[in-house]
Amino acid sequence: MLEWDLTALFTNENNLNEFMQKHLKKSSEFRLKYENNLYKLNPKEFLNSLKEYENLNLALQKILTFAYLTFAKDTTKGSFYAKYEEECKKIEENILFFELEFCDLKQEKTQEFIDFCKDYSFYLSNLIKNKQYNLSKKEERILLQLSNTGANAFARLFDESMSALKIPFEGKKLSEEEILSKLYHHDRKIRKKAAKKFTKSLEKNSSLLTFIFNMIKTQRQIICNLRGYENYELPRHISNQISQKSVDALILSAQKNFHLVSKFYKRKKQILGFNKLKDYDRYAPIGKEAHFDFKEAKKIVLNAFGAFSKEFKDIAQEAFDKGWLDVYPKNKKQSGAFSHPATPDSHPFILLNYTDQRRDLFTLAHELGHTIHQKLSYKVSFLNQNTPLTTSEMASVFAEMLVFDYIKDKLNKEELLTLYAAKIEDIFATFYRQINFTCFERRIYKEKDELSKDKIDRIWLEESQKMFGDSVILTKNYACWWSYIPHFIHSPFYCYAYAYAQLLVLALYGLYKSNKCPNFKELYLSMLSSGGSISPKDLIASFGFDIESKNFWEIGIKEIEKLINDFVNFK
Repeated sequence: MLEWDLTALFTNENNLNEFMQKHLKKSSEFRLKYENNLYKLNPKEFLNSLKEYENLNLALQKILTFAYLTFAKDTTKGSFYAKYEEECKKIEENILFFELEFCDLKQEKTQEFIDFCKDYSFYLSNLIKNKQYNLSKKEERILLQLSNTGANAFARLFDESMSALKIPFEGKKLSEEEILSKLYHHDRKIRKKAAKKFTKSLEKNSSLLTFIFNMIKTQRQIICNLRGYENYELPRHISNQISQKSVDALILSAQKNFHLVSKFYKRKKQILGFNKLKDYDRYAPIGKEAHFDFKEAKKIVLNAFGAFSKEFKDIAQEAFDKGWLDVYPKNKKQSGAFSHPATPDSHPFILLNYTDQRRDLFTLAHELGHTIHQKLSYKVSFLNQNTPLTTSEMASVFAEMLVFDYIKDKLNKEELLTLYAAKIEDIFATFYRQINFTCFERRIYKEKDELSKDKIDRIWLEESQKMFGDSVILTKNYACWWSYIPHFIHSPFYCYAYAYAQLLVLALYGLYKSNKCPNFKELYLSMLSSGGSISPKDLIASFGFDIESKNFWEIGIKEIEKLINDFVNFK
């Protein structure tokens, strides 16, 4: 099956509406029963209320998943998506009081509830830990009512605009995914032309894209100031359950090792025989670029996953067989790729834009890694399923490593060099590039005023050049390429999670391959099955690592250096 089967959520819109009305009524009854009354409850009664709250949140997730996936498949259905966002707001408003009132209880009472609700203790403790950033119920209700006309609305506008973007190229009109795939072409003229055409299309939309970015920035600044966050990235660290100290150490480790990027690209320039390497040459294939149709990619992924874990393979096989994936680019379809966790009574859903490139094989592995993690995390209660981005991206990058390891042993010498180069570039994209993105956002959010496109372009180029040093020349065409990055719009300060996960995976994968941890597979599956019920720090500690240590990130950096040295000295 190559397209989603959304009947796992709802069979039709009537079914959806019946479900919506049923849970709107339940949410009203919940509010009537518990609002302003939590302090009267004994621990058992509170646990019952908590489970009712959980079920209402699960219902919201189910409705919004269906609406969003319908929109992602056809971005002209924005009004359908918006309708159910607005309807869900009625349920959200009815249950909004619950976490706020819990946090406002006396300390003795909250601790009594936390101690009794053992399966939810981590979730409840996190609410108390971050209650200083809560506003009053009245203020929170205002923000809720305005939510779909602020950043969410601009994110939808961004998605609709980018999915409608058609880039003229050699007599055809290509999507964003299709034109970007040309940057992997063996012909330098094709790469250069594709880069210019993409830039031209972005420039045509630059006023809109610049305005959207500014509005996202402004709203985040306002809300962070209202809530009293110390900086504009802190909400992301809190949701990721990691410290500012850990993130700063990660970024510093990356910056200290930018020379590894230059070392790789200088060697690549020699192999390609170029005097200068331009931005559109970054992904130029060395040797013959490999292509994998979806049938072949499916076989590779299943074999690679099966070599690690039968459970991994079984979940992936079920995804392929039962309509969990929407595979190919289509007109009006959202660009990029994702795995949506959906709900335990359905299954995750994967969006791809598969174009038979080598990178598509690894994107498939990446998203299936998310899917396996999401499926395994159904084992914990719904409120505990929400996995921090750092450990979520770890599952996806680990899946990529399994595929890389599987195919590298089946290649000849020339093919192996090509694969090594491509894998190193993937690591750069997941690690160094995401650090650049984060540093770019840090500089953008330091600006109080609305920024001009020229100023954003300049900051983008300055931060991007730091990664490459003098090894790659960034042309003026590259200056506006910040404007198509969806994470800047949908989830500010998301990107460091990829870098975090990349180094974490390199450390874990090195441990796995060393055979020094005989129960590694059991520990890894247990970690994925924990969802968000345990902190990332404690999860990683089960493997003997301390992510707060200054030296921890160097383990992953050394693995990258080893790969680059193998590439540079390849004979």
